[in-house]
Amino acid sequence: MKWISTILFIAFIGSNDLFAQYTFLERDYTLLDLRLQNELQDDDESEEREEYPTPRSVLFKSMMIPGWGQIENRQIWKVPIIYGLFAGIGVYTVNLHDQYQDYRAAYYNTVQGADSDFRFGPTPDYLEGVNANQLQSNRNSLRNQRDFMFVVMGLAYGLNILDAYVYAHMRSFDVSDDLSARTTVSPAILSEGVPGVRVSLSFQRN
Repeated sequence: MKWISTILFIAFIGSNDLFAQYTFLERDYTLLDLRLQNELQDDDESEEREEYPTPRSVLFKSMMIPGWGQIENRQIWKVPIIYGLFAGIGVYTVNLHDQYQDYRAAYYNTVQGADSDFRFGPTPDYLEGVNANQLQSNRNSLRNQRDFMFVVMGLAYGLNILDAYVYAHMRSFDVSDDLSARTTVSPAILSEGVPGVRVSLSFQRN
């Protein structure tokens, strides 16, 4: 009977050792799974960072080359609009400047009369015989319009930068169809202890 008891005792100890080894291996596999999950999560986050460049980099790229920020934001369809806007402003500004030069030359030659040295060029044919006061008024108006178009060009350049920078901030927002809004209305104590109503709006995923 003793040797039977001894065999059972040895078998019991061996089964406990096997169970402990199995538990140890199982724990090791669990740690391995957690590590793999973390690595996959890190890879997803790195891919997301690569997919969406930082708004700061988009800002500087738009400042260097107009339209570059829109390309980084994957809105290349905006680039023709931006350069079309610049081209339109540029053509109109050049046209105003040419007219301004014509009126400036005509006014100068009219005031100087026969003693004119044609400092700003000859008088254009379509301005021959025009009153000096009218020439002066049109010259000043054209000069003001031309100078204002330089301001408009600067505003268009700034709008290009602002558009790229704002969209770089907003493109990572969740705008999927499974979002819902919840409005909460509750009593609250306002400033100076005056009772009132507080309204809060929260967004959540369904």
